[in-house]
Amino acid sequence: MNEVRPARPHQRLTEDGRRMREVLSYSRRGSRFTPRQQEGWDAHAHRLVIPDDAVEDPDFRLAEQFGGPDHPGYADGRRPLIVEIGCGIGEATVALAATRPGADILGLEVWRPGIADCVGRLGEAGLTNVRMCGVDAIWSLEHLVGEGELDEVWTFFPDPWPKTRHHKRRLVTQDNARLIASRLRVGGRWRLATDWAHYAEQMRAVLDAEPRLEGGVVERWSERPVTRFERKGVEAGRAITDLCYRRVDGG
Repeated sequence: MNEVRPARPHQRLTEDGRRMREVLSYSRRGSRFTPRQQEGWDAHAHRLVIPDDAVEDPDFRLAEQFGGPDHPGYADGRRPLIVEIGCGIGEATVALAATRPGADILGLEVWRPGIADCVGRLGEAGLTNVRMCGVDAIWSLEHLVGEGELDEVWTFFPDPWPKTRHHKRRLVTQDNARLIASRLRVGGRWRLATDWAHYAEQMRAVLDAEPRLEGGVVERWSERPVTRFERKGVEAGRAITDLCYRRVDGG
């Protein structure tokens, strides 16, 4: 029987049973909170953050974290479900969630101070339709979300891993694109943005090769707020590339 990969991965098993360190699309940074982040965490984390260990419970159900079918806004028995991969400090998360009160949004971010910043912003805005989780995004999409359940995926300014030897750690790979495409409903969209031209080219090559996705470079998404990552890219003279791909079949 194959071993189930843990939600907080450190190693993986090879086909011959050897353990090796898992290649991840992120590196964990410091976990110390500023006083403001601690205040936001203490006030709002209990209702806006899904504990890491909770998702490993066999009885865990993502929909129940948002209130289930009795949650206000259900029309045909479901609310739109959106996943943001890499929320940072929540600048885009909060702005976009505020315009989508009828959607459930799962924010995935492995940097705990970023989660604390985000929940503080959500609390200040009075938003209740977002849940944050610090578990690996690919694991979460594999185990917490079923096929065809997502209306949108947002990936804004993922780590570009600019050194060639680190390209294998980039989030947008063929395997990950195949997984995300399977989780989108037909017509669902994956919106991405990056300020690294080479990564934008790789994104296009990977996503164009995924048969269940159709799209490409688009004009800057007007709803997406300008975040500190975008400002840093612009100040460094890098062009911003927005992409949008749509799930086109039911296979």
